[in-house]
Amino acid sequence: MSHKTFKALVVHHENDAYVRRVQHRSIDDLPPGDVLIRVHYASLNYKDALSATGHRGVTRHYPHTPGIDASGIVEESADDNFQPGDEVIVTGYDLGMNTPGGFGQYIRVPAGWTVPLPDGLTLRESMAFGTAGFTAAMSVRRLEHIAPDRGEILVTGATGGVGSLAVAILARLGYTVVAATGKTHEAQFLHDLGATEVVDRNTVDDADGRPLLKERWAGVVDTAGGNILATALKSTRRRGLVACCGLVASADLNTTVYPFILRGVSLHGIDSAECPMPERIHLWQKIAGPWKIHALHRLVTERTLETLEPEIQRILRGGQKGRIVVNLTS
Repeated sequence: MSHKTFKALVVHHENDAYVRRVQHRSIDDLPPGDVLIRVHYASLNYKDALSATGHRGVTRHYPHTPGIDASGIVEESADDNFQPGDEVIVTGYDLGMNTPGGFGQYIRVPAGWTVPLPDGLTLRESMAFGTAGFTAAMSVRRLEHIAPDRGEILVTGATGGVGSLAVAILARLGYTVVAATGKTHEAQFLHDLGATEVVDRNTVDDADGRPLLKERWAGVVDTAGGNILATALKSTRRRGLVACCGLVASADLNTTVYPFILRGVSLHGIDSAECPMPERIHLWQKIAGPWKIHALHRLVTERTLETLEPEIQRILRGGQKGRIVVNLTS
């Protein structure tokens, strides 16, 4: 097994540029780890696109294989919890950042990063969710104490991976979902996922600088950050909750304490990469069971390593719609 070769997307730093090539690597090139996995599917996330284009805040050393998500079959295991033939998922931790990731047909990782594929999900379906769906699920879990009849839930960046899955999961659970997007021409896509209303993101991006706005949202899943997050905080209803899980607009947050001390609004940060394993397993079981999306096929576009480059460019431009699943079985 150790001399076997496999295909991988490898990013090289050459002549002050970052060049991506599909090439063959050896099992010997993989780092030490407990579990060797033959990857069947991966998914494309914004962090993968950053790694693929040389963002040193994501990946420090090149050549490198991105891919923060992977699902596949265990081929070798030094840990009694996993046996050859087991179907597994790996998302988060250091996978695809500084550890060779899911854009290769094999990964070797610690057993502590590895989740058994839950009943109710196929390997491909698990990557339709991936880190984006897991992040959406973590956000929804923070909102669970808000009864569906209490009011509207705002989802920002709603056509992206996290946003679209959050819309679909919330709608599945009976919430009234308002989807905010800069791509209002995709309104039907969002309605098909269960959004009750689709609004232009400018309507949830207050430019007046007022410390508080009219109360509207019972809860918010915010993927944008910046002034959109500040606006969401100012317009969340008393005792409402805002889950902050992205920064597609900005990493900055300029706000006041008024939403917190006058309305009791709670702001919850979502860190999916380092989610503790018991919670991780629990949420994957939710995703595979009561939170599973019936219209998952509407969200997914499938690509191979050889056809992934245009999608990397598209996600960097903010043009992603739904989820890109990468098929590594060919």
